[in-house]
Amino acid sequence: MRVIWILIPALCLAAIAQASIITYAGTLTGASEVPPVATAGNGFVFVTVDNVANTLTLSVSFSGLSSQDSAAHIHCCTLPGGSTAVATLAPALPGFPLNVTSGTFLNQLFSLTDANFYLTSFINNNGGTAASAEAVLLAGLANGQAYFNIHTQQNSGGEVRALLVATPEPATFAFVGLALAGLFARRRVNRV
Repeated sequence: MRVIWILIPALCLAAIAQASIITYAGTLTGASEVPPVATAGNGFVFVTVDNVANTLTLSVSFSGLSSQDSAAHIHCCTLPGGSTAVATLAPALPGFPLNVTSGTFLNQLFSLTDANFYLTSFINNNGGTAASAEAVLLAGLANGQAYFNIHTQQNSGGEVRALLVATPEPATFAFVGLALAGLFARRRVNRV
C-alpha cells in the first residue's frame, strides 16, 4: 500500500512531462531590447503550443508605443540578451494590428506545420522544411531562446521585447498539490 502513495506523485509528474499544452509568457518592455530602448511602451505576450495538434496560439496586448508599429514577430533562437533571426512571418503575422501605438491580437491560432507561418529564411536556415523549422522553434521556446518583438517607425530595430518563458499550467499545480496532499494524509493516518 505504501508503494501506491509513493507512485502517485511520480505518475502525476510523468503525466505533466508528457503534456501536450505548453504556455509561454513574457512582458513587453523597452528595457528587454538589445540595446535597451527608453519607451513608455509595454504589454504582455502569451504563446500556447499544442505539440500534439502542432499548433501555436498567440495573444498579445500592447500600448504606449512611441510611434506606430511596423512589425511584430517571434525571433529564435538565442540566449537571453542576444538578438537573432526572425522565425515567424514578417513583418507580422496575418491580422496583427500594424500602424497603431496600442492594440490587441488575441487567441490567434497558427499551424506549426504550415510553411507560411515561418519566414522563408528561417526554414532554409533550419533544415529546409516546415517540420524542421517547427522542431527548431519548439526547442528554442523550451530552452528560453525565443522572444516576441514589436518594431516601430521610431525604433525600427525593435521598441519592446518579451523573452518567452514557460509558465506552469494551473492543472500542473493541482496534480502536484493532490499528490502531496495524499502523501501527507497517508502519513497522518499511519501516525494515528
